[in-house]
Amino acid sequence: MPPRKRATAGQGELPGISSTKEIQDILWKAADKLRGSMDAAQYKEFVLGLVFLKYVSDAFAERRTQLAADPELAEIPEHRRTAFLEDKDEYTEQNVFWVPPTARWDYIAANAASAEGGVGKLLDDAMDEVMKANKVLTGVLPKIFNRDNVDQNRLKDLVDLISDARFTGHGDRPAQDVLGEVYEYFLERFARAEGKRAGEFYTPASVVKLLVEVLEPYEGRVYDPCCGSGGMFVQSGKFVERRRGRDHTHDIAIYGQEANERTWRLAKMNLAIHGMDPKGIGDRWADTFADDKLPDLRADFVMANPPFNMSVWERKTDDPRWKFGVPPQSNANYAWLQHIVSKLGDRGSAGVVLSNGSMSSKQSGEGEIRAALVEADLVACMVALPGNLFRTTAIPACLWFLTKDKTPQGANALTDRRGEVLFIDARTMGTMVDRTERVFTDEDLAKISDTYHAWRGTKSARDKKLSYEDVPGFCYSATLQEIAKHDHVLTPGRYVGAAEPEEDPNAEPVEERIARLTKELFAHFDESARLEAVVREQLGRIDG
Repeated sequence: MPPRKRATAGQGELPGISSTKEIQDILWKAADKLRGSMDAAQYKEFVLGLVFLKYVSDAFAERRTQLAADPELAEIPEHRRTAFLEDKDEYTEQNVFWVPPTARWDYIAANAASAEGGVGKLLDDAMDEVMKANKVLTGVLPKIFNRDNVDQNRLKDLVDLISDARFTGHGDRPAQDVLGEVYEYFLERFARAEGKRAGEFYTPASVVKLLVEVLEPYEGRVYDPCCGSGGMFVQSGKFVERRRGRDHTHDIAIYGQEANERTWRLAKMNLAIHGMDPKGIGDRWADTFADDKLPDLRADFVMANPPFNMSVWERKTDDPRWKFGVPPQSNANYAWLQHIVSKLGDRGSAGVVLSNGSMSSKQSGEGEIRAALVEADLVACMVALPGNLFRTTAIPACLWFLTKDKTPQGANALTDRRGEVLFIDARTMGTMVDRTERVFTDEDLAKISDTYHAWRGTKSARDKKLSYEDVPGFCYSATLQEIAKHDHVLTPGRYVGAAEPEEDPNAEPVEERIARLTKELFAHFDESARLEAVVREQLGRIDG
């Protein structure tokens, strides 16, 4: 869904809510209302579903206010005025979701305490009405509120708290941007609450940003075969908006697939909130290996954070995707890599997060598959990541960057990198934000992405006048022959070497330092001999 239009001039700040931070605080308190009565995964779905319903209602009310303020409206009869304000096309043509009367938040808030069947039924009905009125949301919104295990009193308190959050009226900031930040904040907070289970729907923001900054998806088809809550797509859209403006965000088309039903619903809502077409991830969740929903897709960019070292997956030994070798049933890492290669267009590129073991494993034919990928010149860059980037797992991780075309690509005038692979060791980078979590700073992201762009000779590197050179301890461009000598192991530490020690201009010359230390050592020997003689003399007197 394209971005919504901004509020008309003259709409000021609404009282009570002055910042996105205040909205986040209100809504996190709302989540706490349910924390004791259900597990983290369930209350995530409750709260984010209600937040989405509140957002579409606020956006609808904002558009209605704009329509009502039209001077021409005052000149037509009352009954026609009402019909005009309830004309669905006046909303959908401006890319605002249509919200039926009994699904609007003011109706829900007013009837939460007295609704027949309770507030849970009221909310389930509202979700159903919104989905029926907006086909793009079919099957997306949660209808889980009118259940025996849901505390209806707490749910009523939750509705009251969410009523205090308003996503419109924040100056010239569109409701879409405000809610987008809130939704991302909640995904991160819920990921922390769920621990290891969160890996299925959340990739740390700084890791996603690094993938996007390296790949530079300005336009074309962007694909994620295990899209989680849609973070790769959202960051791609933000990248285009930062570099080329909001009007260009639709220069990219998104395609994806997600196997988990709950996560698929989160992704659908996340994309709708950020003005991206939710149809891109299909009308149903499905397992990528068992049921590839996009068999003919050839993408310009692929970004993925597959489950690490997955041992339970649907493997078909005769699958045409296994062009470089049949991956073992015990580990799907090389199944993901080969699936992604199969989705790349003629000049497509990919960035994939995998466990460190993928760079060196030789078990069950993985070494042979890796060698085949390297010799096919599909590997462009390997990045070793620091620890603690993933709060949800202690498994060390790396980034694989793949590409179908290392030639200059004609008018693109890239550096010819056929037969070469760039290795980057980023294990010492990042900043600890608490005892257990590390993030990449903007400077870190720029250093890694600029290094890759300088190596590849991209337009962004030329604009910055960047040139590539090997830096001991950080980056090295290796030939396929060198990699073969290392038995096709792709661990960056094997290639970048040790960092050169920094020279101190005020340091003592080596020859002088050796002479000084030798003199001091002999002086210590002399003093030791003197003390030994004294001790012997004293012991002799005692014996006498």
